[in-house]
Amino acid sequence: MQCGLYEKSPWIRLGGFDGAERGSVEDGFAGGDTLFVAGVVAGTEIQRRARGPKKHMKRLAAPKHWMLDKMTGTYAPKPSAGPHKQRECLPLIVFLRNRLKYALNGREVRNILMQRLVKVDGKVRTDSTYPTGFLDVISIDKTDEHFRLIYDIKGRFTVHRITAEEGKFKLGKVRRCQLGAGGIPYVVTHDGRTVRFPDPLIKVNDTVKIDLESGKIVDFIKFEVGNLVMVTGGRSMGSVGVITHRERHNGGFDIVHVKDANERLFATRLTNVFVIGAGSEPWISLPKGKGIKLTIAEERDARRAKATEASA
Repeated sequence: MQCGLYEKSPWIRLGGFDGAERGSVEDGFAGGDTLFVAGVVAGTEIQRRARGPKKHMKRLAAPKHWMLDKMTGTYAPKPSAGPHKQRECLPLIVFLRNRLKYALNGREVRNILMQRLVKVDGKVRTDSTYPTGFLDVISIDKTDEHFRLIYDIKGRFTVHRITAEEGKFKLGKVRRCQLGAGGIPYVVTHDGRTVRFPDPLIKVNDTVKIDLESGKIVDFIKFEVGNLVMVTGGRSMGSVGVITHRERHNGGFDIVHVKDANERLFATRLTNVFVIGAGSEPWISLPKGKGIKLTIAEERDARRAKATEASA
């Protein structure tokens, strides 16, 4: 019995097998992103192929930082293809329904979006599963509200309200800096933006300040010792501190050492570090906690102090 592709293969082919093979089933095999399953049932050979990317996401497979409860349903909103990765984004439906509580269900979220009331980085978005990500600006003009998606000290996207003036720009980490067709220089940021003719001093890992209305770079911060950074991945996700040292490892991962406002030192990979300010001053407002990660004992003492003040 054969298992694999046929020449100009039909999916179902009748076979003249002897009695020993009739009714037997053979294991399939996976090659790349295509799954082949071959079986013989009553002399019929069947092949099935996975067709394209998955269109659903189970509730338990959703990223933990979405904070979806386990028992509400079987499925979670699967993010659309967009500027941020599936595991590093927050779909608009989760932000509007689960964070802001502006809707009770998905139908109400779609009603809000189809009225063209919600903008992401200055552009109207009507897709309920549009993937918003780190430092994106979400604006609702009808209520005059502006939010910036940013991590808290637990590494989760928090509801961080900003002013209308701050909502006019965003920061972008430079992922690529090279020459394109015709020798035109360009940079690509962490959110998929391509900006042509950047300042020649801008290099990979630097941070650029982008005006959302024009899409142009208005300023930039170099990745260098002494500048303020936020950690966007790893164990210290959401922490904010100043770069103290960079270790270079040829053929490996460069390590960056950071010191926070409490003089605590920690280290993480270079890819997890995002420059957000020149010197010790951030260019964006920080959420509650200011990126200072506390120990379990410090969190306990803070809770007790808060409870004592409330009861007094």
